[in-house]
Amino acid sequence: MTTLNGREQSAGTRRFLNRGTPPHIATLVLAAGLAAMSMNIFLPSLAAMADHFGTSYAVMQFAVSGYLAGTAAIQIAIGPLSDRFGRRPVMIGGIVLLLLGTLICTFASNIAVFMTGRMLQTGVVAGIVLSRTIVRDMVPMDEAASMIGYVTMGMSVVPMIAPTLGGLLNDLFGWQASFIALLISGLLVLALVWRDLGETNTAQSASFGDQFRSWPQLLTSRRFWGYTLTATFSSGVFFSFLGGAPFVGTVLFKLSPAALGLYFFGMAAGYMLGNYLSGRYARRFGIGPMMVSGNIVNVIGLALAFLLSVLDAAHPLAFFGPLSLIGVGNGLTLPSANAGMVSVRPHLAGSASGLGGAIMLGGGAALSVVAGAVLHADGGTSPLLVVMTVTALFALLATEYVRWIDRREGMLAQESSE
Repeated sequence: MTTLNGREQSAGTRRFLNRGTPPHIATLVLAAGLAAMSMNIFLPSLAAMADHFGTSYAVMQFAVSGYLAGTAAIQIAIGPLSDRFGRRPVMIGGIVLLLLGTLICTFASNIAVFMTGRMLQTGVVAGIVLSRTIVRDMVPMDEAASMIGYVTMGMSVVPMIAPTLGGLLNDLFGWQASFIALLISGLLVLALVWRDLGETNTAQSASFGDQFRSWPQLLTSRRFWGYTLTATFSSGVFFSFLGGAPFVGTVLFKLSPAALGLYFFGMAAGYMLGNYLSGRYARRFGIGPMMVSGNIVNVIGLALAFLLSVLDAAHPLAFFGPLSLIGVGNGLTLPSANAGMVSVRPHLAGSASGLGGAIMLGGGAALSVVAGAVLHADGGTSPLLVVMTVTALFALLATEYVRWIDRREGMLAQESSE
């Protein structure tokens, strides 16, 4: 039993639009989806935005890599803040920051003002961090992996639709229309969260400082690092794609913003499928096998893309088609990796989610920059595929590391009981 607003409710009791109970899964889906929308709705417009502000593509790409770095930094505070003050106020505050930043981006007069607004938008990452933390508040680890899979499956509809919508809005009304759509969506989600999100943190820490002083419990845990590095490198394959795909689409394949947005659909559809499979099978097979299978799917997708590149296949589908498997792989891997990350020290679930997410997105930001830097008009897609493949192999190694720890500690426990 948990206590919410002075009343006892079972962890499974959820009444929609009732702040006295845990939130409905739809609320978590939309809060996390808003963060995903902020990340990618404008991607097909990067070239047009660079022209508007009179800057280079490399500088404009900082709207992606800088945003990822900013979300990594803010997550360091989001987790401990939610452990200290609760999930609800931190989630609401993050959405308010998104709305303020979106207004600044929409009416920015120069690139510096735009990037300032973009950094404020990073507050919305609370939707992703706290959605998985709230799930862990309500259910145990294996069930959390399954439920996180369903949450992110629903969330993945947003990155499936958002780039396509952004490309169409760009062609019809200009790049600012994407940010106006984001503003309207943010207002609607804020109203829903305000009405439905009941507090799930019933054991709030005594002070904000206590949370940071507890970090050594996480940082000295090999399991925490195994799960975190698995999530970092697996998602890093996707973030490398985000850093390089707009260049590949617009410069190498000469796609319009609307057409490029449609090619992002395959990656997001794959992510939705992978999360559905996680939701259905994670409880049955366990988080270790799910992470391994996801990483193997990533490697297969990249191998197919390399093969088509060697065969000089010139159609955009030869690049974007096989890489849709990366969406499937991440959907299989990340729910289990995130569930393991926040379950290493359950009393520090918020801090673990924030710190692990910061490491994951910090790595993603770095890989996004590397992916953008290695591409040039005469180099083809191979440099980007090399970066993505190396990252996928590191993800597989990290997964094997955490599974080795589980096997070793299981054997030690068995020996001590004999």
